[in-house]
Amino acid sequence: MTTDLRDEGERWSLDELRARQLERLQDTVRRCYANVPHYKKTWDEAGVHPDDIRALSDLAKLPFTDKLTLRDNYPFGLFAVPREQVVRVHASSGTTGKPTVVGYTREDIDMWAGVMARSIRAAGGRPGDVVHVAYGYGLFTGGLGAHYGAEKLGCTVVPISGGMTERQVQLIQDFGCKIMMVTPSYFLSVLDEFERQGIDPASTTLRIGIFGAEPWTPAMRTEIESRCHMDAVDIYGLSEVVGPGVSCEAAETKDGLHIWEDHFYPEIIDPVTGEVLPDGEQGELVFTSLTKQAFPVIRYRTKDLTRLLPGTAYPTMRRMEKVTGRTDDMMIIRGVNVFPTQIEEIILAEPGLAPYFQCVLSQPGNMLELTVLAESNQTLGDSERLELEKRISKRIKDNIGTTAKIEVRAPGGIERSVGKARRIVDTRKSPLPT
Repeated sequence: MTTDLRDEGERWSLDELRARQLERLQDTVRRCYANVPHYKKTWDEAGVHPDDIRALSDLAKLPFTDKLTLRDNYPFGLFAVPREQVVRVHASSGTTGKPTVVGYTREDIDMWAGVMARSIRAAGGRPGDVVHVAYGYGLFTGGLGAHYGAEKLGCTVVPISGGMTERQVQLIQDFGCKIMMVTPSYFLSVLDEFERQGIDPASTTLRIGIFGAEPWTPAMRTEIESRCHMDAVDIYGLSEVVGPGVSCEAAETKDGLHIWEDHFYPEIIDPVTGEVLPDGEQGELVFTSLTKQAFPVIRYRTKDLTRLLPGTAYPTMRRMEKVTGRTDDMMIIRGVNVFPTQIEEIILAEPGLAPYFQCVLSQPGNMLELTVLAESNQTLGDSERLELEKRISKRIKDNIGTTAKIEVRAPGGIERSVGKARRIVDTRKSPLPT
């Protein structure tokens, strides 16, 4: 008889889930109003009071929160508990301004570990599995989030972090790792290192890859699974909401990421008007935390584009479609909206190219120009390279509707990532909105 590893929230009926969501939302809103000056001020200005939240649909009455809100309240202005009750802080890199700082109480850390354990289990992980964590450790939430979740599930954790690719390969073999948690772009580098050493990745003990921290396409899944004979599943999260573990694919369906709705309430909005869209329509993903103590967020705009779908492997939990791009990653090239994931699909469909690319933006005159840097998987002559560049340029024009210059480099010619891949390189001295 199979042991039922589901936790309490997974066993709730849909009616129970909705009732608990409302109860938790009302509690969170009251705590934010009482303890976070920003929320009290903006809600008073909007003419909304916590007592006005009588149904889940009333959430739409509250103003949005975004990354600028976090930076304006740097470092601890959005904490809903005294700083002394915060046992850990994480932060973004701050490359585009002040870092965004988030905090956790002991209860928050335990909740986070719980949703991560649930995610690993959904991906096929079980107690006793060896989990190789190659997400970065430190202020970035990826490494520690995966680590605590794997330990809570009862797994053996290898906390190697990113980099040292040769050693990654060695330890995967020596320790008999079954699960790898890492960005998909860096996992491609690990696969390349296996093959450089003459090792077939499919011959290893790796059977599950839990990939997140950047958008990736179904074509990337096919590339990974065909080379390593593993289940490649998508995990989603962001530091502002909790970290990784907000949603995850189930290995048996791989049809979208189930959102752990007992802790995180999702909305899809029109990114221009802010109007809430019905399930099934694509728009910007917005999250409200339902159980966070130290750093609850209300209607946080993620900038990620997706849509909400009915649950399958977890019937009461809605799914989010794989993120197709971000509103702030969108490039407008001569009036056409272009996302890096669209370029990735075309690159991966070409047998002559390795799965690495960059989109380089430049503006030598009045028009924004896009150059796609790609990498061949073998040494090419000049005529072969030119023919390949023409073919890729035509596919971009035919499939996306815009013109792009193509530069195919020799094997190894695109920079490798040990974390999130840098898909867009903007060379303009004073970048204009894309």
